Amino acid sequence: MSDPIRAPRPPVGAAFERPSEMVRGTAMTPGIRYVVWEITLACDLGCRHCGSRAGKAREHELTTDDCLDVVRQLADLGVREVTLIGGEAYLREDWDVIAKAIADRGIRCGITTGGRNLDAERVKRAVDAGVTTISVSIDGLERTHDLQRGARGSWRAAIEAARRVAATPMRLATNTQINRLSMPELVAMSDLLYEIGSKAWQLQLTVPMGRAADRPELLLQPYDLLELFPLIAWMKREKLTPRGIRVFPGNNIGYFSKYEEAVRFGGEGGTHWASCGAGTSCLGIEADGKVKGCPSLPSDRYTGGYTQERSVAEIVETEAAITHIGQRTKDDLWGFCGSCYYADVCKAGCTWTAQVLMGRPGNNPYCIHRQLTYEAQGLRERLVKVERAPGVPFDQGRFETVLEPLGEPSDAPSILGVDLATVVGLRPDSPGLISEAEGKRRLRIL
Repeated sequence: MSDPIRAPRPPVGAAFERPSEMVRGTAMTPGIRYVVWEITLACDLGCRHCGSRAGKAREHELTTDDCLDVVRQLADLGVREVTLIGGEAYLREDWDVIAKAIADRGIRCGITTGGRNLDAERVKRAVDAGVTTISVSIDGLERTHDLQRGARGSWRAAIEAARRVAATPMRLATNTQINRLSMPELVAMSDLLYEIGSKAWQLQLTVPMGRAADRPELLLQPYDLLELFPLIAWMKREKLTPRGIRVFPGNNIGYFSKYEEAVRFGGEGGTHWASCGAGTSCLGIEADGKVKGCPSLPSDRYTGGYTQERSVAEIVETEAAITHIGQRTKDDLWGFCGSCYYADVCKAGCTWTAQVLMGRPGNNPYCIHRQLTYEAQGLRERLVKVERAPGVPFDQGRFETVLEPLGEPSDAPSILGVDLATVVGLRPDSPGLISEAEGKRRLRIL
């Protein structure tokens, strides 16, 4: 007879934590507290925006014993939360052994999943292992999600998986990539998340890494933030907070302006963006043992070392590939960010986003303060692709920005050209706003 299901501690963002008690810190709260750990690159989806171009397992992925040693090291380092990812974490047979080892060390363990094959047996294994939260990736309504995820039926599978998680002692969270396909469907998705029982929603801008770098038509233009931020603020105030769903903008949704209080988790209490926490409060580990300051950063230039060769603590403390982000100053910034009023605190926002857009950190066009500043000058900022990505995991191309006249405002309010009444009235059981043909064109599906 199996052990009785035990109710785990609620995960970050799922229950009663205050911003001051967040495990996932910023550069203002030094000390590695949060780790995102890719335990395999194997995946059962073929997402068109996947930064790691996941599919097949990496060569020389860590053994079970290797992983258990990493867990010990993370506990000794003082890590308080670990999120297991892939690829698809559950495709590694010992995924729940690793999860249980994390939980047994008193570290919160979560999983982020596409959910295509997260069946009842795997959900039970997660509960038995002590997993506290599972975040299911949902990137739009049915047709929109399936087009992006590269598998027909993947949306229905994700929704079914989410309902299974919501029916357990674990807390269900959800995460969404915001891009030109999904953004007009966010309001309908906020209703969908309430229906399936999600308690937290992490939002993140799609950026040009991996397969997304091959699809510039998928990306938001920087000036699109002028529509996105009011939309998020409205959804949070009118639909999400009243229903008990907490909104967690990812690290590449910012920064400052009047929207910092309205959009940032804890913003109403004074919490604000405080520079990139990569390598100072958070860490990424890849399935073959690479250690990076953030799981999303390009591996070729941000890998500090391998867990099989050196201790995680030593890598974090001594390797410039890890430590240099936390040592960034205003003098390292360039372009608009170099002369920005918030430069000393913001330090150009998310390192990953600036790196994969501009080819180096320190200048980040995905910034609402920046776009509001340009709007006041009658200008808008547009991305232009100038270099292709080479086609390997965590690769990038390069973009440049151009400034151009803003143009006359539309008489009717809209979201990416879709009139606001349609956006607000869209039902969660709709297949989506994008047609199959237009979705394939933007995603470059032959």
